Amino acid sequence: MAKRTLYGTVIVTYRCNARCNMCNCFKHPTKPQEEITLDVIKKLPEMAFTNITGGEPFLRTDIHDIVRELYKKSDRVVISTNGFFTDRIIALCKEFPKVGIRISIEGLEDTNNAIRGLQDGFQRGYGTLKKLVDMGHPDVGFGMTVQDMNCEDLVPLYNIANDMGMEFATATLHNSFYFKKFDNKIDNRFKVATNFEKLINELLKSKSPKKWFRAYFNHGLINYIYGNKRLLPCDMSQNAFFIDPFCDVIPCNGMEEKAVMGNLREQDWDELWTSKQAEEVRVCARNCPRNCWMIGSASPAMHKYIWVPAWWVVKHKIFKGGKYSLKENSWIPKEDFKN
Repeated sequence: MAKRTLYGTVIVTYRCNARCNMCNCFKHPTKPQEEITLDVIKKLPEMAFTNITGGEPFLRTDIHDIVRELYKKSDRVVISTNGFFTDRIIALCKEFPKVGIRISIEGLEDTNNAIRGLQDGFQRGYGTLKKLVDMGHPDVGFGMTVQDMNCEDLVPLYNIANDMGMEFATATLHNSFYFKKFDNKIDNRFKVATNFEKLINELLKSKSPKKWFRAYFNHGLINYIYGNKRLLPCDMSQNAFFIDPFCDVIPCNGMEEKAVMGNLREQDWDELWTSKQAEEVRVCARNCPRNCWMIGSASPAMHKYIWVPAWWVVKHKIFKGGKYSLKENSWIPKEDFKN
């Protein structure tokens, strides 16, 4: 069997029970009857990795069927969720013991609940994580979108994940058609960057090579916060794609306006992926000025251009003694260090 190389993200719904301050998705929910169906999911190509996201994926009553179909064509499946629907998540993981679960937690209890607009959101999300760990589920973790409000919780949350033996993923604020937001911004870049610096040093201290590469990813988030060019080329629409609830195939979720390569409800995959419209979108994606740094685009790039993050890791682990400093980045204004 040929090696699977594509990275796919399936946005199964825009319905969401959370009210996050960095995302207006909940204000523009899809209707269940217009969302991507199993028949369309069956038309997706073979993939090395598939992320199921939303909205909140566990609002789909057929989430078990969706996962079952995606496992037929993907080496690895990970679901991004707010973790609120504990019983549904546990039931799914019992049926699919290898499925990855990433729960969004935006800080310690008060901070998380304020950002997510979910009463008991932290306790529900954390409780779900704890149950998954207690049942020995092998692929569990949580993710955090870092902003001014929660940056000081970054390392404490990492320590919670580390103590529980879980994965810990990070992101920062972005604006795009997907989030239905265009006014997200970080006011105190240096404060946020300083907390990323602390996290990077914790990751570099680890004995896990995977965490060393995560340190590089977080360095990329600092680079993005300061408005710089991406550390690595963006190859979205080349080796990675998103499909939204309306069955539109798009390069990514980071563009200001939605760029559609084709619609899988109306076309088969090969026809769509090789179409003139898809190629025009690829040109648009190659010339995209956004410089986003999200895991969906950064992870495939880190694998493709592995020598770049690998050299960064070698430099910091060996030549810098496992230390990272914001001062090594010439693009951080000197006055930031004085304030």
